[in-house]
Amino acid sequence: MSGVEGVTPVDAFVGLGANLGDAEASVRSAILALGELPRTQLQSASRLYASPAWGREDQPDFINAVAWLRTTLTARELLDHLLAVEREFGRERAEGERWGPRTLDLDLLLYGDSRIDEPGLQVPHPYLHQRAFALLPLLEIAPEVVIPGQGRAQDAVSGLEASNIRAL
Repeated sequence: MSGVEGVTPVDAFVGLGANLGDAEASVRSAILALGELPRTQLQSASRLYASPAWGREDQPDFINAVAWLRTTLTARELLDHLLAVEREFGRERAEGERWGPRTLDLDLLLYGDSRIDEPGLQVPHPYLHQRAFALLPLLEIAPEVVIPGQGRAQDAVSGLEASNIRAL
């Protein structure tokens, strides 16, 4: 990673999900695309997981994963790159659309130990501690990770129903 001089790299975790088209191939390709982001190195990626759609059940199951990045990008710069990758994969964000089917969804789950609440950028992801489909792959690659303001991810997942989520 060619960093910016004097900038300390930050460990960031990105949730990936897709349920349209060849979702498995999209998630695998998106993981590789994350490794190509400027000033960023892909440290690790979880296995793929299948889970029912969250929030709206009238759609295909999702394929999910989590990627661990080390980056000198700011959280906002990283988010902008994530949105660009989504667009490259055919994602069109409809105003007011929530929890609908998608070709690719990239969520900035954690950015170091930062807590950020700005328009369009909330870190840690506001629902991370409630989503087993994100916590299970996160814990696979970072078993000791702490969610700022929430505590250990392991503690968060222990109280969630996860029997309908399966590793592929």
